[in-house]
Amino acid sequence: MTRRTLSHRASAILAYAPMLGATAFASPASAAPQPTAAEESQALDLAMKEIAIRSVRGEANRTADVAALVRDRLIAGGWAPSDVMITRRGETATLVASWAGSDPKLKPLVLSGHMDVVEAKRADWQRDPFGPVVEDGVLYGRGATDMKFDGALMVSAVIDLRAHGYHPRRGIVIAFSGDEETAMATSAALAEELKGADLVINADGGGGTFADGTDKPLYWLWDGNEKAYADYQLEVTNPGGHSSEPRAENAIVQLAQALVKIGAYQFPPEQNELTKLGFERAAPFEADPAKAAAMRAFAANPHDAAALAIVRAEPDLVGKTGTTCVATMLSGGHAENALPQRARANINCRIFPGYTRAEIMAQLKAVIGSDVVKITDVTDGSITPPVTPLRADYVAAAEQAIRAAWGKDIAVIPNQASGGSDSMFYRALGVPAYNASPVFTRRDERFSHGLNERVRLVNVKPALTFYFNLIPDLTK
Repeated sequence: MTRRTLSHRASAILAYAPMLGATAFASPASAAPQPTAAEESQALDLAMKEIAIRSVRGEANRTADVAALVRDRLIAGGWAPSDVMITRRGETATLVASWAGSDPKLKPLVLSGHMDVVEAKRADWQRDPFGPVVEDGVLYGRGATDMKFDGALMVSAVIDLRAHGYHPRRGIVIAFSGDEETAMATSAALAEELKGADLVINADGGGGTFADGTDKPLYWLWDGNEKAYADYQLEVTNPGGHSSEPRAENAIVQLAQALVKIGAYQFPPEQNELTKLGFERAAPFEADPAKAAAMRAFAANPHDAAALAIVRAEPDLVGKTGTTCVATMLSGGHAENALPQRARANINCRIFPGYTRAEIMAQLKAVIGSDVVKITDVTDGSITPPVTPLRADYVAAAEQAIRAAWGKDIAVIPNQASGGSDSMFYRALGVPAYNASPVFTRRDERFSHGLNERVRLVNVKPALTFYFNLIPDLTK
């Protein structure tokens, strides 16, 4: 077993030659450069140093330190200090770095990501989540897949493009938020600041899938849309009383009855251009013939009851069939020997595009069918964005770039994400935003937000190649 720690990567950075291949972009028709070993090493070093910084919500939040690390790399790569802005926002921070294009009339391309990560406790992990290590070609640490590794690759690729002599016609803005995993206040602030952008490429979403047990790429997803996030609080209150004198109006029982109804309810099936195309293109990669047939049948007719039942039985597919709501938190009562005076539950919903939170709340109220249960929208930091149109220039550039990185036979599948990202705030302001990570994972190694998060280093070179192709295509 090989084992490499953060400090063991430092010597490789000394070999980095910033002028290598400086004439690679002598003309718009020139082929994109190939990443060098030094460039790959630089990208990995940045990723590992970011992972080592505990950028988690709370008093010890070090997101600003991640921003400072990225700023220093950009300045070393040729950015003027005045072109890299770190803004403290409460306990966290944002980073915005600008690379001016030769035509100031063109709206800029925004390269988006986030610097914060989900909490991780050392006692729960096999390795220190904030002590990144490489073992047998796998990088372990919080942020390996969501999304410090991705962010480091994106930043490093832009630095490398500059070193290779590329001059964008359209300006490039790197915009990293600092609380995407929590309140998303910085996400909204950045979108408002950059609402004049032409297009957003967000590395926090999409991605590829390896064949089981191998590093052979099967297919690649990019997210052209996402469902809206919503939290609703259910609450039942009663006068309570002595537990020796039970009565029909029991807050816990009444809340439980409402939860059972919500758990059994399924929202109507939905489909749009993106989900239909996604099911059609993903079906050939489904090993189970019955499931593959159901995916095709659902794409052809979302009201096909038999197909819908099969697709909705799959956790990774159910979110693409319509709105979903699920109970996630529960509390009630105030003493073991007293009737409960209050019982509460949280219902988390992922809303299919085209519906408002108010409409979904009204539907939940109708499902519960009881005025005893009070329902309140307690969503923090989320909105219901419109659908991003499928822009032909992005689609063509993305497909060319991922095939240059991973091979011409890679299947490309448009996707609607069930989770939320910074992209929703750009979309809400009319800026097209696409989530397009060039990183591939095995199905059994997807640990974002979970224990022992990891990513395979075989991704480094193809990911840089992806950006070496995509960014010039969208900015020249």
